[in-house]
Amino acid sequence: MLLVGKAGGPEERLVPEAGFELATVKIRGLDRDAVWKNAALPAIIPAALRAGLRIVDRFKPDVVLGMGGYVMAPAVAGARLRGIPYVLHEKDVRPGLATRMFAGSAAAVCTTLPGTEKRIKARLTVQTGVPLREGFVARRPAVPARSLLVTGGSQGARNLNVAVWRALDDLCARFEEVVHVAGRQGAAGVAEHRHDRYRGLTFTDDMAALMSRADLVVSRAGVGTIAEATAVGLPMVLVPGTFGGGHQEDNAAAMVEAGAAVSIRDADLSARTLVAAIDSLQPTQLEAMARASAAAGRRDAAQRVLGVLREVGNRK
Repeated sequence: MLLVGKAGGPEERLVPEAGFELATVKIRGLDRDAVWKNAALPAIIPAALRAGLRIVDRFKPDVVLGMGGYVMAPAVAGARLRGIPYVLHEKDVRPGLATRMFAGSAAAVCTTLPGTEKRIKARLTVQTGVPLREGFVARRPAVPARSLLVTGGSQGARNLNVAVWRALDDLCARFEEVVHVAGRQGAAGVAEHRHDRYRGLTFTDDMAALMSRADLVVSRAGVGTIAEATAVGLPMVLVPGTFGGGHQEDNAAAMVEAGAAVSIRDADLSARTLVAAIDSLQPTQLEAMARASAAAGRRDAAQRVLGVLREVGNRK
């Protein structure tokens, strides 16, 4: 197996440490939030595609897996040019540009959340979920919720952090424990805010352990956090970010439609609206949300994706 990643990315350290071979390509994606940063793409993309083709020619794979995003484009394009079957994996409900570009010729597209299949033209779509680290175990959360987990992802979410800190007395009055992963940009706030029921963190590499104690999750609507919460079967209050073209809003809408979450618009988020959303969740609704979350969860996502790859490889 060969992994292909971005030159200068964290994979240059992580992949060799995990014992896998890595090839890298100099590539960058389309920036929708700062369009002026795209000026160099006409020079970068052709060179990256040539590099991807060289990697495919050297390694001669039987099947190629593209895990979404612009980084997959060079190797997937090389596979398509050489007639090698490829499978795509799309994490968000709203498919990214690279997925839309390559889906038509893909042997299959693996999806994470319901609704993606309606937005792409592909021969075959399979809802596999997104592969997770070990440790996410299904459980029935306490109702009424005793432990609240708040997370804005590895970088944190400033609006969410501020709302939590302003509502901290109310939240700690409602929960026995409030665990808050504030991200690196929230380090000063974590140090400043103290409460005997509040545990503030800037980062964790063991989200499974935090979710094993949580009864309710408040978070951004990144697909990783949603996948982790549904793998455990936790109800969610989602505050989708508006960056990246607003793709998180579609992720949140899918979970609301599934009955696993309620959502607050980022523009409407405040200490008051956060507490009001939590207070609106009656025990019967929390129980129903937990059941819907568990039904959406895919703890065996990695095996499901491997199953699709084996089927495609055997078909060849």
